[in-house]
Amino acid sequence: MSIKYKKDEEIKRRVNQIIDILNWKHIKKENIICFKSEGTNSKRVIARCWALPKIFQQALNTEAHYCIEVLSERFDKLSESEKDKVLIHELMHIPKTFGGGLKHHGHVNAQNVNKEFQKYKLKKSKKDLLNLLKI
Repeated sequence: MSIKYKKDEEIKRRVNQIIDILNWKHIKKENIICFKSEGTNSKRVIARCWALPKIFQQALNTEAHYCIEVLSERFDKLSESEKDKVLIHELMHIPKTFGGGLKHHGHVNAQNVNKEFQKYKLKKSKKDLLNLLKI
């Protein structure tokens, strides 16, 4: 069976929320495209971050773009918190230059992802509380 890719607006909404809450201004939200895939043979992968390399940017006369792909078979089974953690992990692969490269797992590791996830949870709960108080 071949892999099927479908743009996913719910993943895009979550990604945008993470970018906003963590205040990651280096990420151009309009240049992030989110997909959900089905049909992989991969055993351990939950999600991937793909980059449009410089050579293709020049060939296509476009800016850097990144795709966040979640593999439905594994991602959909996760808790909401684990889904957020996976998306944070993938977004952390995007360098500050937003130029078409990717940061390696020396930087994007469990310790750093957990640190960003804790910041995200704290800021999100504060934001949710403020929104509740406005009602």
